[in-house]
Amino acid sequence: MNVSRRRFLAASAAACTLPFFGCVTPHGHRSSYTTPILEPQHRNTVFHWIDVALQQVRDQRLSPPRAAYNLGLTTVAGFLAANGIVRAYDEPYGIGPGPRGADPEVAYGTAFAAAAAEAFQQPFLFERMAFNDRFPGSEAKSMGVEWGAAVGRQVVEMRTDDGSEPSEAQYYLGRYRRRTDSLRWSPTGPFYGASPGPAYASFDRGLFPGHGRIKPWTMTGADQFRARDFYDPASPEFADEFDMIRRLGGADSTLRTADQSEIAMFWEDGPWGCTPSGHMACIAIQLLQDRELTFIELARAFALIGMTQCDASISAWDNKYHHDIVRPESAFRTRAPEFANPDPRVIRQSGWRSYIPTPEFPAYTSGHSTFAAAAAEMIALIYGRDDVAFSGQSPDQVLWPKLAGVTRHWTSLTRMAEENGMSRLYGGVHWNIDNTEALTAGRAIARQAFRSTFPRKA
Repeated sequence: MNVSRRRFLAASAAACTLPFFGCVTPHGHRSSYTTPILEPQHRNTVFHWIDVALQQVRDQRLSPPRAAYNLGLTTVAGFLAANGIVRAYDEPYGIGPGPRGADPEVAYGTAFAAAAAEAFQQPFLFERMAFNDRFPGSEAKSMGVEWGAAVGRQVVEMRTDDGSEPSEAQYYLGRYRRRTDSLRWSPTGPFYGASPGPAYASFDRGLFPGHGRIKPWTMTGADQFRARDFYDPASPEFADEFDMIRRLGGADSTLRTADQSEIAMFWEDGPWGCTPSGHMACIAIQLLQDRELTFIELARAFALIGMTQCDASISAWDNKYHHDIVRPESAFRTRAPEFANPDPRVIRQSGWRSYIPTPEFPAYTSGHSTFAAAAAEMIALIYGRDDVAFSGQSPDQVLWPKLAGVTRHWTSLTRMAEENGMSRLYGGVHWNIDNTEALTAGRAIARQAFRSTFPRKA
């Protein structure tokens, strides 16, 4: 029997037997991130493509900063393509007007897929085919495809040489000077994992030490919201933090409550799932789906969320490698005698282990807290209020089986972000100042972006 190329591709798409083409599962499948949170009547092009991106983040096991970068690139490309046709908002990138009569949703999906292909290094062949098949053949569709492809290429070209290439972002390359004093970061070992959750291999450098030098989307520079200097290790303030995290965040802590342990696991969002930015995107989908936003308003909303998640990653990673601060686990197990702190609580505890795995990069400031604060503030600005009572489950329960069926409840977006930030203290992987400074930066990033990015045309 002769099998045509089209039949072969269609059969492979149905079975998803060619993962190197970027296969993802559709809404309704348990592997889809939108399945448990999106009401059927609210399904749309924006949510569909974000789900595609989040599944790729998970399947490729991308790290949090890279996932945030990809989310920003793809959502911006989709919005700019659709906006060029609808012409509702001003934009600073010189995209220009799209063809009159072109379908903006087709353009959105085409541009998103073009940017995603570059970001994830996957052609998304089957996803493009399935998406285009949703729209009947017409001149509007043809123009939308052509325009979307052109905008997608333009956005990718616009971000060329922005410092995000692995050969740049994964190496120091003189971008940051290392500390030489007792606060200097060094890898925490031996490394371990929480089966079947994330596990960290041995390494000789931190994760993406150049990520903080990537060109931001909405900030004037990576250091615009840089945190103040870390504590003097000999100070009373540092002694207080040292003692608090040592007692609260250890694997065998008697101070941490059962609820706090659950919080630490709930927000862990390790690199085998959709990561913190993906978790924030899921919360945004859950809360914004029934706000009666038009298609272009929704596209803009998620472009702003994507851009500020990317900028949150840049801000946090700039802080991490500018300040170069040791993680609590290393401080407790080996470094304590070097701090010369007169407080008797600052002592070495060689058997101490953090409750959740200590990440392989500097502590100050917290990426989780920056991501959560930026998302919470942006969602609140789009939603129109912060005091939104809602609940949610972990989007990646397979990583932590004990989270299956666990539902967290919040009285506001701010409370959600604060709980997320505190989870890193309960888990023993951050100092308290890592959290508080990051929450401040994340909120500032979102407020500035909302005021100044993509204003409605007069």
